[in-house]
This record gives sequence, C-alpha cells and structure tokens, in this order.
Amino acid sequence: MHGELDRIDLQLVEALQDNARLTSGELAQRAHLSQSPCWRRVKRLEDDGVISGYHALLNRRALGFGVMAFVMVGIDHQNEIASRAFEEAVCAIPEVVMFHGISGPEDFLLVVVAKDLDAYSDLLQRKLHRLPGVRHAHTYFSLQEFKGQMGGLPVGAAGPASGA
Repeated sequence: MHGELDRIDLQLVEALQDNARLTSGELAQRAHLSQSPCWRRVKRLEDDGVISGYHALLNRRALGFGVMAFVMVGIDHQNEIASRAFEEAVCAIPEVVMFHGISGPEDFLLVVVAKDLDAYSDLLQRKLHRLPGVRHAHTYFSLQEFKGQMGGLPVGAAGPASGA
C-alpha cells in the first residue's frame, strides 16, 4: 500500500495524525485541494486501511492510571491452540493497552496500566500469572515517559512514492 501514496496523500495522513478534528475545509486547504477531491482521497485512504480510525488521545494519569508496566511473557508452548487461548485471554484484560508477539527470549510484550503498585500487584497475581500457558512474566515499570502512547508515525520521513 505504501508504494501507492503520493505527496498529497502523505500530507493528508500527517495532518490527520496531528489533528483528526480538522474540518474537511481545513484539511483541503492544508493539502492545497478543493474539498471534494480532498474528501475522496481521505475516503480512499480509509478504504485502503492507511487510516484505520480516529481516536481521542487520553491522559492515563488524569484518568487515575499512575502505573505503566511493560510485561515480558514467556509461554510453555507455541502451538496454535495454546497461543490462541493466551491471546484471547490477554485481549479480555482491559488494563492491557498494547499487546505484541515478539522475537527474542520472550514470546509476548504487554503494556499494562494500573491505578498504583497495589493494583498492579493484584492484576499480576489474579490475572497475568493465571493466563493460559504462562511460564514466566517479567515486569519493567516505566519511570519516566518521554514520548507517549505510540507517538505519531514519521510520515514525512516516508517521502512521496510518486511526484504527484
């Protein structure tokens, strides 16, 4: 898909990534287009999956989640049934805000938020350690956040695929 994005497409996705609340008029002005062609391009970017949704960026601390932890998990078996059971169980835990299968000595990385250390300890003992097939879990706590919540993607560094 990336190979089909031109300079205008990149301008549009970068502008929307910075502020998804731009009006269609404001967005068209930034891309130097009229509103109809701008809307068609955005619709195509949505249909092609380049834009996968629009979300509000929430402040976890303002919502009472003072702890962020990175949990490296190793599971006993990497067969399809065991992995699927683990994945479904993790996805059902609301405090897990990101979840990745990874390479290396561990199998999965979970990003978890909790109210405080007591709440995290409870979550670890009652849910994370009891996930299907867990062999071990290692927790690393975030002490300082420099660039949070999946900061913006470097759209400008991608460069245009064509000279449009």
